[in-house]
Amino acid sequence: MKTFILIHGSWHSSWNWHKVTPILENKGHQVIAIDLPGMGRDKTPIKEVRMKTTVEKICDLIDGIEGKVILVGHSKNGIMISQAAEYRPDKIEKLVYLAAYLIPNGKTQSEYSKQDIEGVLKPYVTQHAHLNAHTLQEEIYKEGLYADCDDDITELAKVLLSHEPVESGITPLQLTEENYGRVPRYYIECTKDKAVTPFIQRKMYTETPCENIYSMSTSHSPFFSKPVELVDILCEIAST
Repeated sequence: MKTFILIHGSWHSSWNWHKVTPILENKGHQVIAIDLPGMGRDKTPIKEVRMKTTVEKICDLIDGIEGKVILVGHSKNGIMISQAAEYRPDKIEKLVYLAAYLIPNGKTQSEYSKQDIEGVLKPYVTQHAHLNAHTLQEEIYKEGLYADCDDDITELAKVLLSHEPVESGITPLQLTEENYGRVPRYYIECTKDKAVTPFIQRKMYTETPCENIYSMSTSHSPFFSKPVELVDILCEIAST
């Protein structure tokens, strides 16, 4: 049995994993899907959310679990699992980046997002300077996030998606080879992704090599469109 901690991406929360969780659990694994600060059921005011305290929440969770964990990060919050691995390398067995930002030491998620000029989301992001946050406009949900998902997912998203804190995206990662560098990394690319495009995914896992690269012919949300296939990959990673 392995313990998976599942970390959602921008604007989302733990509901991302509602299809994946029972499949993983039926295979005998422990699964914890969390709401990051200010997201989902976590009521931290969004203007108070900082990367430091978000990573601390993940580390506190890891500290309360016996044995090692496998961290899975989606989209933007690949940065969170990387930084957590720097602080808890002895407690993390593997890192899994699912169409996620895999950023080297000293760089920011925003720097790599700006290079992803083929992505469709940016024109639909509304900034809220007074909250230090932004939101995504509903009209791009289907094309940008859920192109191969059932329509009910898009309708749920209209109710459940929320503000995304800005600060973490412009905070340079602080990573060392001595800590982060010794935690095995795996990447799952989504080849039809219009949010984090295949171009930027390949650039990131080429610059920061991983133990293995897995490919899924999906849009940005395979946990909704192909949960069984995604779980099969996660279980394969867990068994290596």
